[in-house]
Amino acid sequence: MLNPVHLRTLTAVLDAGSFADAARRLGYTGSAVSQQIAALERAVRTPLFERGAHTIRPTPAARYLVSRAADVLSALEALEEDVRGMSEGSIGRLRLGSFPTASQRLLPIALASYAQSYPSVEILLDEGEPDELIPQVRAGELDVALVYRYDLVPRAWPRDLEEIALLSEELLLLLPGRHPLATAGAVALDDLKHETWVAAREGTAGASCLRRLCAQAGYDPQTDYRSNDYGVIRGFVRSGLGVALVPALAHLPSEGVVAARLDGVQARRRVAAVYRPETGNPALTGALGALRQAAGRLAGDLPGISGPAQ
Repeated sequence: MLNPVHLRTLTAVLDAGSFADAARRLGYTGSAVSQQIAALERAVRTPLFERGAHTIRPTPAARYLVSRAADVLSALEALEEDVRGMSEGSIGRLRLGSFPTASQRLLPIALASYAQSYPSVEILLDEGEPDELIPQVRAGELDVALVYRYDLVPRAWPRDLEEIALLSEELLLLLPGRHPLATAGAVALDDLKHETWVAAREGTAGASCLRRLCAQAGYDPQTDYRSNDYGVIRGFVRSGLGVALVPALAHLPSEGVVAARLDGVQARRRVAAVYRPETGNPALTGALGALRQAAGRLAGDLPGISGPAQ
């Protein structure tokens, strides 16, 4: 196999017209240039220069080799630049997992900023709940995943994953616009014991959190409608079919639906990014920075959203 270093040296000799001038341009000694050309001649099994007492003359083989090597060396230089970019995280691929409300509110801000800073990184997004995304991160199928947990529904991520807390969300009560409590501002859970609830599917963290909050108030919520789509939940509330409890990221102000705070309730939903420390993807560093910045912007702009420590 031809050595690209030797091909570069041959090109420099033809451009400079002598071994000595090529050596000065390349930062080599004259002896090093001579040795490289000799090694290249052995590799191609033909002389590349006619050597006189004080001059050298390239053979047709040398000119042909240089003409063919130009594209190869150019492609190799481009590859070397890409490898440098990949090691610095400015080129490559980022595989990201997220849950729907983070995809809707957090990711547009984070990915717009990230794409501006790293336009040559390809971003692949997969969406799912934490129980779906965590195994993909552990298996190396995702570089990072956005996940959540509720204060009243404890859970820990696997030990081989690192967690970066991003933000915390207040849990908001959604009421039909004509509900008697719609103008109250803050509502006690005790005032909702006779309400019909619209909630997430049974077994989800959101449904478990609602049940535990109501248990603290001394009752079991009557839940007649279930959906993991917050748009569906808002529609049911708007139609007067029930009330709902949603995290702040899931609340989109809409006509016919009023968001109220739960009086005395401190429980929140917490959003984090989880990843494997040994992922080996340099693009991850910039992505985590973009997620932190986006979370900070949301905490300053959206009601009910605050920093991770709150």
